[in-house]
Amino acid sequence: MSDGTRGGDSKRTDEAGLSARLKQLGEGLDRSGVRRANEAPPSRTTGDPTAFAKGMRLSAEMIGGVVVGGGLGWIVDYALGTSPFAFITLFLLGFAAGVLSVMRSAGVVPERTTKD
Repeated sequence: MSDGTRGGDSKRTDEAGLSARLKQLGEGLDRSGVRRANEAPPSRTTGDPTAFAKGMRLSAEMIGGVVVGGGLGWIVDYALGTSPFAFITLFLLGFAAGVLSVMRSAGVVPERTTKD
């Protein structure tokens, strides 16, 4: 069914035209500052170690409140035989204390002050 109009020479000119358009597109993208898909993203040379430290501190305060509350509740339940009531109560109080501590550390809730 080939009528001979698309020969090898025509195929080369199509490829040359596509290559030229691709090169032109690449130059346009380079001028606009768009990063290509095969290029690596720019690396972050600076980090904020204080933000990481603050995040670790806040998470430790939250986990500490929950663990201490749950631990005290388990001890009270074991000593008094009231399982699981003291555990649940003190676990929830520990959670609330952890949330309050995190909110104070983050500056959402003002620090507690004593007035003389």
